[in-house]
Amino acid sequence: MNGTTAYTPPTVWSWNKESGGRFANINRPIAGATHDKELPAGKHPLQLYSLATPNGVKVTVMLEELLALGHAGAEYDAWLIRINDGDQFGSGFVAVNPNSKIPALLDRSGAAPIRVFESGAILQYLAEKFGGAFLPTERAARAECLSWLFWQMGSAPYLGGGFGHFYAYAPTKIEYAIDRFAMEVKRQLDVLDRRLAESRYLAGSEYTIADMAVWPWYGTLAKGQLYEAGEFLQVGEYKNVLRWTDEIAQRPAVQRGRMVNRTWGQPSSQLHERHDAGDFDTRTQDKLQPPA
Repeated sequence: MNGTTAYTPPTVWSWNKESGGRFANINRPIAGATHDKELPAGKHPLQLYSLATPNGVKVTVMLEELLALGHAGAEYDAWLIRINDGDQFGSGFVAVNPNSKIPALLDRSGAAPIRVFESGAILQYLAEKFGGAFLPTERAARAECLSWLFWQMGSAPYLGGGFGHFYAYAPTKIEYAIDRFAMEVKRQLDVLDRRLAESRYLAGSEYTIADMAVWPWYGTLAKGQLYEAGEFLQVGEYKNVLRWTDEIAQRPAVQRGRMVNRTWGQPSSQLHERHDAGDFDTRTQDKLQPPA
């Protein structure tokens, strides 16, 4: 089948070789720490440990949006977790997120630190911590917002771990797998496009944490910037998604949030660590790198 050999699963699976592909060196069937490494801590109550993948961008956008609203308590330190190097398996990180995935948040503002992991949980936690910011209080609107928030949690694995893996990262191209997940991703884009044909934002007329959760994944996809798959998926067909994507991309807090913990792209777009609002002006990589 498409140049691959038919595979018959054994009665009992065992991990006796790497699976191959881009992330094979960090994949394993067990949890827990692989090495002792304490996490750094800065001056602010909120400590974020992350990388500017779509899941990481959700949280830095939320924090920057909260600061833009005037919530001084949302000041934060953002520490870079290099997942390709296995930083997420250090003992300190595992203590904050036993699932060893970014992002992870530690809130030290109370009597005892509170850990929050999984990006959707972090968004909801921060919204509630800061008086319901970007989370409607009216019952129907809140239900709509949380429905789209959890839609993203359930849908994005088909986009990333499904389509993205088999289209861009797997060691061999498997027609069945790519077709299966391309079909699902296009269905998801159609779901979003139909919703955004009737509503300015996902939860209604107001920008919410639902938009912050969906935009880093599906906005990036709609602009052809994810997995180099724009032409393959014909993302230009989804006009309402593109309208929504472009509107959110113009928000200054979104522009700042997507820079935090970013290690690729133009040096001026990379702020590896963020400890103060002034870092955007003084500590991007173009300013830290020695002159050529």
